[in-house]
Amino acid sequence: MGIIELEGMEFYAYHGYFRSEQIVGNRFEVNISVEADCEKAAKSDQLSDALNYEGIYKLVKEEMHQRSHLLEHVAGRILTRIHLEYPGIGIVTVKISKARPPMGGHIKAVSVTMTR
Repeated sequence: MGIIELEGMEFYAYHGYFRSEQIVGNRFEVNISVEADCEKAAKSDQLSDALNYEGIYKLVKEEMHQRSHLLEHVAGRILTRIHLEYPGIGIVTVKISKARPPMGGHIKAVSVTMTR
């Protein structure tokens, strides 16, 4: 087994509980960690034997552009889709960070991390 990570994926999206967040939008960063069998690809050096990173990126992009009130909801959807589309994988961790959330003070980001 191995761990494959997609780090620092950036999206502009409209997730948030407050109406202003749903209108103005915000910058989000997504990090994904996937436990996968890397042995076949390690031996063959063939793309067809590796996890399709591009497919995971496209899946995340689609889910990030689907509006939600909560980051937990977005992370849950991403986890569900990854496990449905890549049934042979193991543990997946998704971390979604919202830059400068409207909380009445200076906060660099707020993040939600979920594992399934």
